[in-house]
Amino acid sequence: MAVSLSEDFERCDVLVVGAGLAGLVAAIGFARAGFSVVCCGAADRLGQGRTVALLDRSIDFLKSLDVWREVEPLGAPLRALRIIDDTGSLFPPRPVEFRAEEIGLDAFGWNVENAALADALALAAAAAPNLRRVEAKASSFDFAPERALLGLADGRRFRARLVVGADGRGSSARNAAGVDARTHFYPQSALTVLLVHSRPHEDCSTEFHTRQGPFTLVPLPASPSARRRSSLVWVMSRAEAARRAALGDDALAGEIEEQARSLLGAMRVEGERGVFAMARQSVTRLAATRLALVGDAAHVFPPIGAQGLNLALRDVKGLIEAAREAEGEGEDIGGEAALERYCRSRGPDVAARACAVDALNRSLIARFAPIDAARGVGLAALRAIGPLRRFVMREAIAPMLGG
Repeated sequence: MAVSLSEDFERCDVLVVGAGLAGLVAAIGFARAGFSVVCCGAADRLGQGRTVALLDRSIDFLKSLDVWREVEPLGAPLRALRIIDDTGSLFPPRPVEFRAEEIGLDAFGWNVENAALADALALAAAAAPNLRRVEAKASSFDFAPERALLGLADGRRFRARLVVGADGRGSSARNAAGVDARTHFYPQSALTVLLVHSRPHEDCSTEFHTRQGPFTLVPLPASPSARRRSSLVWVMSRAEAARRAALGDDALAGEIEEQARSLLGAMRVEGERGVFAMARQSVTRLAATRLALVGDAAHVFPPIGAQGLNLALRDVKGLIEAAREAEGEGEDIGGEAALERYCRSRGPDVAARACAVDALNRSLIARFAPIDAARGVGLAALRAIGPLRRFVMREAIAPMLGG
């Protein structure tokens, strides 16, 4: 919907549409870079047992925004990752363990509850200079070569040099700009839940590769009521997800403990749980006139390999760098040259991650012996060949493409 040019508009350099995790980081980052910023949209605390594993490169970015010191106490370090094949394959590889100390890190990253991270970012946004938070959603858009005009649901109107679309997979900003999105749904859903357990996790994340998808236990910090806690992302068939979603807490905890081979001992479900359809979504381009897409507005992956928010933060970092470079060269931060620079910097990384996540998920559910064999050989090579294992670890946390 177009916005009338006859109205009066408040001006800002950057208008961020969406106040989820990626949107708040984008707003804080642009404000810290010296731009005047408006961030619109209702806050989203994203509970339902969901957490995010912030990898080392993302932590460095949050440190540069002076945000990490508030986030760190909310998380647990991920010092090791264990992969266990539980597909029933004819070629079962031995478990593989990756340790951060092998590549000179104290931890690969930190696992934080989404709701706690959202609260910390909201506080940081409230304290950031040059940043206004507006709870109203964007309701109308007018993108033109010389400016972007936005109308909000509460009647306010803004004129911006650059609009950042951070409003999720159904992005209204993306749709208004005419950017097409392609969505593929997998025959799976992901169950997410927080757990209390009787044995220590020892700062190690454990990923079981099952025939229905990954079953991943990730460390969480102690809470006032429980010393030993982890989060779970359990990918399974849609039918099994629906069945388990209907179970009582005790019955669900029993099935989780069984699938985990009692690795962390007796389990207890903590708080609410979530079930989410597994999908992959891509866009025809990452930018349009006066608009740059970040996070789920630009790409959606299954919850495998901690790619979601980490990829979104690389989007935000790349977009801020493109805007800074444009400003330094006297260019328009929302102009064609700056947005093309952003697309070039982010396109290869997004494409590579999409292929990797899709290939891993398909290899688990394929039930095709040659694929099982190839996956087994790959895990065996990672276990046996130190330089290869260290290369894969470095690429996972600090990608060469667009990192």
